Amino acid sequence: MRALRRPSLVVRYLRRAWRNRRLRRGAATHPEFYRAVMADDVRSRTAKGAVGTASEEGWQAAGRKQFRFLRDHGLTRRHFLLEIGCGNLRAGRRFIRYLQPGHYTGVDISPEILLAAQETIVEYELQDKNPRLFLVSGVSLEFLAPESFDVAHAHSVFTHTPIEVVMAYFAEVHRLLRPGGFFDFTYHDSDKGAWSVLAEDYYYPTSLLLERAGDVGFEGRQLEDWTYSQPKIRLTKPT
Repeated sequence: MRALRRPSLVVRYLRRAWRNRRLRRGAATHPEFYRAVMADDVRSRTAKGAVGTASEEGWQAAGRKQFRFLRDHGLTRRHFLLEIGCGNLRAGRRFIRYLQPGHYTGVDISPEILLAAQETIVEYELQDKNPRLFLVSGVSLEFLAPESFDVAHAHSVFTHTPIEVVMAYFAEVHRLLRPGGFFDFTYHDSDKGAWSVLAEDYYYPTSLLLERAGDVGFEGRQLEDWTYSQPKIRLTKPT
């Protein structure tokens, strides 16, 4: 409906609607659907465009902003970091360079994007940092050991995720974080309840996300000093 209120977006909206309807017919789960969306975006644009920053300047700026905020708000070199939806390492390459070798783990549902992430590691000569990159089929991260991370990070992941998948991620991250560890993620805020656009963009009240996170044992708060188009929440696993 937002697109219909803005005539310049009508054609784009209709193309997305047709594309997403076609892709949803072949997907049994939302992660399968969104994997197909990412593959289509990579084909029609580029890996950088598929993660939301088509220009080199925008890609660099978005990654720099994420990295600096997390570094200035608790991330240290010795921490073990899990990045959910690591993409082509827009922020990840900076995390990898900053952290001690072997301390970065990135997961993503898109094979095309993870191939681009490997190219980023080579381009920025990060091989000696021994980052771990994993392709995942959905939410389950059971191949990772419990309480093996100090920090988890997800940028522009829950903006494309239905609430039942968000809740499953909350449970997985809670299992993977050490006591005292924290999880920062962005989301689309809504003051009109939960709603979505074309099964691709999801909007949630802050209170709903904090309530669901509390259900699995997290303590949470919105990070007011994060200035970006998407607000950010920090969840902490109690000691």
